[in-house]
Amino acid sequence: MATTRITPMHRNKGKTIAQSISDRTAYAMNRVKTNGGELVTCFECDARTVESEFMLSKHEYQRITGRTQDRDIIAYQIRQSFKPGEVSPEDANRIGYELAMRLLKGQHAFVISTHIDKKHIHNHIIWNSTALDSTRKFRNFWGSTSAIRQLSDLICLEHKLSVVENPSRSGKSYNSWLGGKATPSKRAVIKQDISRILQHPPATFDAFLHSLQQSGYIIKRGKNVALRKSSDARFIRLSSLGDGFSESDFRRVCKPRYINKSTEKNVSLLIDIQQRLHAGKGPGYERWAKVFNLKQMAQTLNYLSNSQIADYEALTKRASEIKQRFNTLTESIKSHESKMAQIDYLKGHIINYLRSREVYTAYRKSGYSKAYLSEHERTIATHKAAKQAFDSLGIKKLATVKSLQDEYNHLINEKKTIYSEFIDVRKDMKEILTAKANVDRLLGLDMQQHGEQRDGTLR
Repeated sequence: MATTRITPMHRNKGKTIAQSISDRTAYAMNRVKTNGGELVTCFECDARTVESEFMLSKHEYQRITGRTQDRDIIAYQIRQSFKPGEVSPEDANRIGYELAMRLLKGQHAFVISTHIDKKHIHNHIIWNSTALDSTRKFRNFWGSTSAIRQLSDLICLEHKLSVVENPSRSGKSYNSWLGGKATPSKRAVIKQDISRILQHPPATFDAFLHSLQQSGYIIKRGKNVALRKSSDARFIRLSSLGDGFSESDFRRVCKPRYINKSTEKNVSLLIDIQQRLHAGKGPGYERWAKVFNLKQMAQTLNYLSNSQIADYEALTKRASEIKQRFNTLTESIKSHESKMAQIDYLKGHIINYLRSREVYTAYRKSGYSKAYLSEHERTIATHKAAKQAFDSLGIKKLATVKSLQDEYNHLINEKKTIYSEFIDVRKDMKEILTAKANVDRLLGLDMQQHGEQRDGTLR
């Protein structure tokens, strides 16, 4: 079972950036801890000159962009620990390398050091904050710890390793943290309050700001969102709090989530599925193995863990709820489109009626003259068609074209809002129905249900 933790590596006080990098990488690549250096793997750098190569890219970054090192983050590190006895040092190193490649996409130089001096084998993954092309920096973001844990879990499951079923949140509470710092800065207090709010991410960015207001903050919206306590005089911009605090970062974290709230656990799907995967037995597994691959099942397990779906009943209920919501939104979109089509139809006939009214009035005053009809036959036919349309719709009093257009615009805006949710729900429905189908196949439940339906038919 692998656990992960990401840590920004700062410049040490009283030391240069090069010395700070050297100190950090030297500890990670300690020959005693890495079996004489055999468990050290590098990407786009050499273990003997890693600090020089990291520094070269930073000098190039300054030359190309003209920017200086404005923050003291010089590199990032992930510590990835494995369950004792579950993985060999060599496999752990390969898994760490795969995690780094899939996270960084080959854009940053990194070092993987696998330590075997403890009971649990663990990796130190250190990468340069400056990209290989020296044009940008790695940007940490809110939720990066969760995202990296999910990626690590996915890779471990693909390698048939166990994962933590209910990972606990790391970090101290505000009260504990305050005990170590008698007078925290205003920015530090804001970060703590934001961390508390994001333990259960709001559905939208506006809901996030509302939570801040409920926590005693005054919000100022503009080009940059700023906030302050009612007792403070000056506003502080969110983006000035550091990496991962921009509005776009929070919008990525704040999304509608469909999480099962039930705490009742009849059967733990994660444990049950992992045991079945490791056993590799049973008709469910055999059938699943012919259709699916291990990577798909790993993604399913990751989805169940991230969605906090712990038992099969919760999975079934959630799939039913989201399918029902999808159908409701689909019908609502169809209803809006139908109303918009009716407005278009009615607006067209009203415009034709008004344009042809004078000609038809003159035709009536002429005593319905055949000569006048012959001269204005098309316009008169248009007028009659409009009146027939009004009669068929039961309209006694005509609405104005402006009021119809206003109603049409209102329906368009409503449809846009509904469609935005429809896209999210459709994506979530596809994920949960795929997950449920995979679970059913692996556990043999689809065969069991098929048999029950067949028996019911026979009875």
